[in-house]
Amino acid sequence: MERKIYSKLLDWKNNSENNKPLMVLGVRQCGKTYIIEEFCKKEYKKYYTLNLFQRADIIELYKSRKSSSEKYTMLKSLINFDFDEEGSILFIDEIQESEELISDLKYFCEEHNNVRIICAGSLLGVKLKRFSKSFPVGKVWRLNLYPMDFEEFLMAFNENMLIDYMKECFINNKPMDFLHDKAMYYYRNYLITGGMPESIMNMVKINNDYINYDKEIITNIIESYFDDMKKYVESTSETLKIRRLYNSLPNQLANTSHKFQYSKIEKNAKSREYEVPLDWLLSANMVLKVNSVKIPQKPLKGFENTDIFKLFFSDVGILNNLLEISTNDILNDNLEIYKGTITENYVANQLVSNNIPIYYWRNNDSEVDFLITTSDDGIIPVMVKSADNNQAKSLKVYIDKYKPKYSIKLSTKDFSYDSKNKIKTVPLYAAFLIKTLVD
Repeated sequence: MERKIYSKLLDWKNNSENNKPLMVLGVRQCGKTYIIEEFCKKEYKKYYTLNLFQRADIIELYKSRKSSSEKYTMLKSLINFDFDEEGSILFIDEIQESEELISDLKYFCEEHNNVRIICAGSLLGVKLKRFSKSFPVGKVWRLNLYPMDFEEFLMAFNENMLIDYMKECFINNKPMDFLHDKAMYYYRNYLITGGMPESIMNMVKINNDYINYDKEIITNIIESYFDDMKKYVESTSETLKIRRLYNSLPNQLANTSHKFQYSKIEKNAKSREYEVPLDWLLSANMVLKVNSVKIPQKPLKGFENTDIFKLFFSDVGILNNLLEISTNDILNDNLEIYKGTITENYVANQLVSNNIPIYYWRNNDSEVDFLITTSDDGIIPVMVKSADNNQAKSLKVYIDKYKPKYSIKLSTKDFSYDSKNKIKTVPLYAAFLIKTLVD
């Protein structure tokens, strides 16, 4: 399947001044191995995939006291692949299994800057967070890969013409008209699958016959996260706390306080008891943290309150799976109290997967779901409505107080623009296009 990160991989390849190995981070099963191997296969004459899960001998080599030069030479011999050769690339998968090899990427960069190396791995972010060796700071490029966004979902169904028209309507505030219902149909199917490639491929294979969609795919992905977790946690107690925190998120997201509360995890839970589990989930890219901002000024990062925040699942399909919501309820829009929660999680996924830093605004009884910093228009509030109603009292409070150049309201309504109140209405399926305002 086509992934938008491919263009960034090409940028890395074609940068004549770049001599750094590339490290791709992302939640498990979001498609890292697939897209990297596709890139290596298409863009290089020769490539080799080295999976450290299968090569204990190489892990032991890098644990040895041999010099970096000796390890480099022996590595080529052990895999019988000369990655020094022009037009060749080495892909090291599951590199988190060797801290020593990660540390030695500095040697690759400084002494063999002709070599092309890409690294990835399950829970690599967790490993780097707890790195005990000397990390090659400044010697490695990093890219984040997220679950597939809605645009990539449409690409998987070869709906490129629909995407193009959607982009035109977004720019010109022109309604989709007859295509609106079609786009909404795909949007609701995306809520079922989420953005995990295996889940989307299943829906593609059954040609959107949602009755035959295999919900066990996402269930198995969730369990695989926690199977991996056992390799990196320090105690059984930590494992239990990580899982307890993760399982509390559906209830947290529906919390009327609109913020994460440690007391919702278990009775009398304290923040200090769950700081490490939360950090673990964030490093594993399993959850997204959105901090609150009381004063919406540039830079938003400078005005964030890290103690008041919301947590979202990395993928809306995972949220719906954990809530055990039926596909019929999603397609027929019978979600009731969790409808807003699911919609907000979906939007968070779309923004983050397009590398948009997000925050939210809180002030007394008012709240704006997301704040983004645009390239030309300053800070823009983004309000998320799960239906097509026009009530957005908090947005009006924000507009009256801070007078942004315009505001964005995401809902099930078609594209439009309210010139009097300067509100750009964007259908939920087009949330990914907000990136064009940020770039």
